[in-house]
Amino acid sequence: MNDATVTVDLNGSGPKKDANRLKKIILTIIQVVVTVGILFWVFHDPQKRASMGEALKHAKPVWLLAGFVCYGVVEIVAAARWYILLRVQGVKLPVWRVGALFMLGIFFNMFMPGGTGGDVLKIVYLVKEIPGNQRGKGMLAVLMDRLIGLLALIIISSTIIAIQYGWLVTVPIARHLTWVLLAILVCSLGGIIFSFVISGFGLASKLPKRMPLRDKLIDLAVAYNAYARAWPSSLVALCASFIVHLSSFFLFCCAARALDVHSGGIGAPEITFGALLTVMPIILTLASMPVSVGGNGVREGLFALLLVPLCGVTQGEAIMLSLTGYMLTAAWGLIGGLIYLLYRPSQHLKLREEIREAVIQVHQMEHELAEAGTAEGEPGKGESSER
Repeated sequence: MNDATVTVDLNGSGPKKDANRLKKIILTIIQVVVTVGILFWVFHDPQKRASMGEALKHAKPVWLLAGFVCYGVVEIVAAARWYILLRVQGVKLPVWRVGALFMLGIFFNMFMPGGTGGDVLKIVYLVKEIPGNQRGKGMLAVLMDRLIGLLALIIISSTIIAIQYGWLVTVPIARHLTWVLLAILVCSLGGIIFSFVISGFGLASKLPKRMPLRDKLIDLAVAYNAYARAWPSSLVALCASFIVHLSSFFLFCCAARALDVHSGGIGAPEITFGALLTVMPIILTLASMPVSVGGNGVREGLFALLLVPLCGVTQGEAIMLSLTGYMLTAAWGLIGGLIYLLYRPSQHLKLREEIREAVIQVHQMEHELAEAGTAEGEPGKGESSER
């Protein structure tokens, strides 16, 4: 890849950056308001709180431990996937260092507004650990990590919905939310296919410079070329993504067993793994939308909207099930926080400086990739054109 000189406004001044900062502030305010509003709706009813307290009183420690271990599997496999993708790009970091960076991301994703705080912190620490000429490759590995995870989610969700569609459509709200999920998945798959076609025909660098997401498409063109050549590693990463998603679903099955939640709803004599496997893609995908802080409130509301009519549980049980699953994941987030306190990169900066520097570095890398074009990935320019 050709070197590119980019001038970055380190003071963060200028109308465009001021506008971006204002948008982020407005988004955060909206997320906080939505979170508080939904949590108030969830918890304001005394009967709901009493039902939740009753469910928690009888929680089984063995199943709580099983859920905790289950989410540990999720994070270990996800970190291993990221490690594999980094190695494809030639970024060689010790396993323990990659795992530590991944845990930092978990902590900040859970406890920072905006939904991307963990990714930003993970990126800024990553670029501190690798040489300057490998930083673009590290960014591509992060990009492919997200993309492969999304592709696995599309495959799993589509399969589950195809099998269980008859059960889901028995309840109007479940039918509507299923169609919302399908719309999101179809749009996501369309974006993946479009970017793949643009990359395959070497058209990314020829796109209009003012085209929205042009820089991202150029990034994908470079990444596709590298990961297509290393297809065995890419396939392993995709299989790891299946384990990640299914284990995260099974976590909530452990929470249901811990709380001894039973049901007598439509077509489901009890909350089985199959029932939760059916609704979890809907819940987790919609809760991941940046409309609340860490999905809090939205997730509990979706559990109540789906499990009460589909499985016949009480609202208190459904909400408590959601909160128990979240607490099991948050426990791993707290471990990530402990790692953050102990972690020492080459330059240990204060949190505010780290986030600011991360945004600057990410912005600079995106422009470097855009300026360099897809010389490494286009046929006829010294690189293999295999897909």
